[in-house]
This record gives sequence, C-alpha cells and structure tokens, in this order.
Amino acid sequence: MLFFYIRHGDPIYNPDSLTPKGHRQAEALAKRFGLYGLDRIYTSDSTRAVLTAKPTCELLSLPHTECPWANENRPWERMCVFDERGIREYVFDDPEARKLLVSDEIRRLGDRWGEHPALTSFAQCLEDIRRDVAAFTESLGYRLDRERHVYIPVAPTEERVALFAHQAFGMAFMSCLLDIPYPLYATHFDMTHSGLTAVEFREQNGVVIPRVLTLSNDSHLYGEGLPTKYQNRLYF
Repeated sequence: MLFFYIRHGDPIYNPDSLTPKGHRQAEALAKRFGLYGLDRIYTSDSTRAVLTAKPTCELLSLPHTECPWANENRPWERMCVFDERGIREYVFDDPEARKLLVSDEIRRLGDRWGEHPALTSFAQCLEDIRRDVAAFTESLGYRLDRERHVYIPVAPTEERVALFAHQAFGMAFMSCLLDIPYPLYATHFDMTHSGLTAVEFREQNGVVIPRVLTLSNDSHLYGEGLPTKYQNRLYF
C-alpha cells in the first residue's frame, strides 16, 4: 500500500473554507494525483479538508469518506498551551513547551514521555488518537503490533490511499502511524498547506515497517507555477 497524508490548502478558519489560493492548491493536487491515480480517498469532516480533496475526487471519479476522528478540533481542545499573554498555541508551536519536548528528561523517557506530569494530558489525547489510527490502518489491511513496533499485513494490498486532513492532527497521526514518540515528531517535522506526505507499507519477512518516501512535498505547486511560500512564511 502507498498511503498519502495531505494537509488542507491555504485556509480560512472562520468560516471554515479555503482561500482562492487554497482552491488553486487543491486543483494542483488533483492534477498530481491524476497522473497515477488513487483507489480510496478519506477526509476529515472539516470543510477545508473536503474542499481540498474535491478536485481530486472529481478528476478521478471517486467518492470520499469523511472521518470525524481526523478533525483538528480534538488536538486544538486538548493539545494546546497558553503563553504568558494568554494566547492559545499548539504545544509544538509554543517556544517554552518546545524546549521541554526536546529536553533530556523527555528524551530519556522515550515511549513513556506521557509519564512526565507536564505532558500527561497531551499523552492521553494522543492515546485516543492512536486507537483511531490503529483502527483505520487495520481497516486498510495492516494491524499495528505495538510490542514489536511493526504492522502485521492481515490483508495486504497494492492500493493507493489518501487522507486529507490537518497540520496539528497530522503531527499526532504521523507519530502514531510511524510509532515515533510524539515530542520528537512534533518538534522536528512540519506540514505546509496542501503538503503531501507519502508512506510506503511494504511487506518484508512477514511484517511492515512504514517508510516515509516524501514529507510535506509541494512539487505540485511548482508544477503549476503557484506560490511556494512555506506556511505563508518562508521561501526556499
């Protein structure tokens, strides 16, 4: 299986939608997926995720399945901190929280990072997300063996599957999918608007260890001559 995780296009958060640039990004994604196709398309139930998937669904004549568990609301409600000004930020964006997430004490805890009293509530949210991610991957044919940190291919497939969702949820999703401690993943990796991450589920010796082939790739924007300002902040 080749699995794609796509963050929604340039957003309008209130009301939930896409900017004109976000719609162009969605159209560029459709052309990219049109080259090699998809077999299944899933989305968060947010409008911005559905709108990002819509051109791809139309071009490939595929329906999309909405996944409420992939909505951004859960991490926004349960994986944020407040800075000294009282402004709410995701834990991976707050400078002080980031220093804790990469500290020696958290690194030493490894998979047990949630035992740190400052992170227990975040770990509880992540565990809820982990259960949803595990159920999702098993529905695709791959059962997570948490003790061995591998997937068992119970119904292996050559399908190409895409999930259109969000950044903060995506940090949690990818850390669960790859079985990497959340503090390390969320502080060292990112996802830009319409960025495409491809993960290969390749069976070897009876197990699957997912491998990221490309992370938050935006080559579809280059291909269409669209602006490539990462997070609307940085050109490179």
